[in-house]
Amino acid sequence: MSSANANGVSGSSNNSREKTYKKTTSSTLKGAIQLGIGYTVGNLTSKPDRDVLMQDFYVVESVFLPSEGSNLTPAHHYPDFRFKNYAPLAFRYFRELFGIKPDDYLYSICKEPLIELSNPGASSSLFYLTSDDEFIIKTVQHKEAEFLQKLLPGYYMNLNQNPRTLLPKFYGLYCVQAGGMNIRVVVMNNVLPRSLKMHYKYDLKGSTYKRRASRKEREKSCPTYKDLDFVDMHEGLYFDPETYNALMKTLQRDCRVLESFKIMDYSLLLGVHVLDQGNRLRDGSDWKRTLTQKVLYSTAMESIQGDGKANEALTADNTMGGIPARTTRDDKLLIFLGIIDILQSYRFIKKLEHSWKALVYDGDTVSVHRPNFYANRFLKFMSTRVFRKTNPNRYSPSKRQRNSIPALKFSSQEVLSSQKDEKREQRIDRLGGARSLASLDGPAFWSYSRPDLVPQTPNQYEATSTRHNLPPPSIYVTDRYLDARSNERRAIGSTFTLEDSAICLTSEQSTMEIDRDDDSVLDVYF
Repeated sequence: MSSANANGVSGSSNNSREKTYKKTTSSTLKGAIQLGIGYTVGNLTSKPDRDVLMQDFYVVESVFLPSEGSNLTPAHHYPDFRFKNYAPLAFRYFRELFGIKPDDYLYSICKEPLIELSNPGASSSLFYLTSDDEFIIKTVQHKEAEFLQKLLPGYYMNLNQNPRTLLPKFYGLYCVQAGGMNIRVVVMNNVLPRSLKMHYKYDLKGSTYKRRASRKEREKSCPTYKDLDFVDMHEGLYFDPETYNALMKTLQRDCRVLESFKIMDYSLLLGVHVLDQGNRLRDGSDWKRTLTQKVLYSTAMESIQGDGKANEALTADNTMGGIPARTTRDDKLLIFLGIIDILQSYRFIKKLEHSWKALVYDGDTVSVHRPNFYANRFLKFMSTRVFRKTNPNRYSPSKRQRNSIPALKFSSQEVLSSQKDEKREQRIDRLGGARSLASLDGPAFWSYSRPDLVPQTPNQYEATSTRHNLPPPSIYVTDRYLDARSNERRAIGSTFTLEDSAICLTSEQSTMEIDRDDDSVLDVYF
């Protein structure tokens, strides 16, 4: 039996039987891929750079590599095979667009043996990972390779318009002819880094029909769960508003591109790493290797940012290019994601599959569906069940407690406001009817004996200084109450503020009541 590590990397034990694919052992296939890519990409460097033409998308170069070698090819210990390179100039442009130099591309693929990965899907495809964690090599069926060839011109146009995308980045399409069989492989970007443990992995389509991980898959050390598993295990992944909007905008744009190509049945590969300050990386070498990654727009954070920073700046904060997120329990996460399996078009066979399943089950819940419906269902599931926007006050209980204070204050102000209106009317009546107050003067009052005069409005400087620096009002009494009331007025002046007009009116009313009861003339100054 093959063993798998925490991220699904499988390795064969000594007494296990080696995997075969189309009558070719996995070790032979890996060696043929490395030899073929090394020869074809190496020879491509001698060709001059030029603009990509339409016919470049349909060019196929072929070379025969015998085991004893030739004048042009090296000798090797594998059976004789022929190696084909599809659209070499077009894929060279794609690699240059993502900042991949030919030497780096060859070094990543050919320097060390490829690492075989386990396949959690229903297909029988083989997956290989380069030792530097940069590239995934996947075997594809003839129809998928043929569809990718037809897709290349539109893919070229989309990458020119927006290289920041969650769609797969294709770096090469090749074919190994060995033992009378054609084995087609595609080189893509790696979504989930091995140097960081993925505590949860999901393959999400937005459908619910048979979308649970099988019992065999669940028994793995790092299983790949599906849609219904995510709904059962999580209440959603929460992002800050800016990150959420950027993520959903990228998903919407990518889904519309896939819809225009009549592509459906794609998935969102989602990796969740729960941050642990004590054990974040597996070893220091992987961390150093990650810091030297040279592929542009290869991380999840780079793919969703409109004007992202350089790759070095993004990895310098120990996020490994992941997107920070939280759970409902405030657990800190790093999210890695990308859209995969886009080489499924809504052809006649897929239409028959949907029609048959729709007769037995609910047609809207099955995975295979027409592209427009599939895209809308996919986006709805991602935006409502998987990814959610954080509330600014969500993780601050103190803010919620503080928010309850204004509510009480508002309710008390409503009561004070009604009292203030009544006291203002009483004050106006007193000021208008009392002859002893006719000598009041100041910016806040006007003479009621001269109704033709309009109160003056203070200038901007005076208004500003009044609003910020106005001291508490002092009440000066020119009669025998000066000594008796001095301490009481100091207490009133120390608590007198402009924020609470009800207290202000109460103090004025009490002062005027003193004047009325004791027949004393008061001079009031603000």
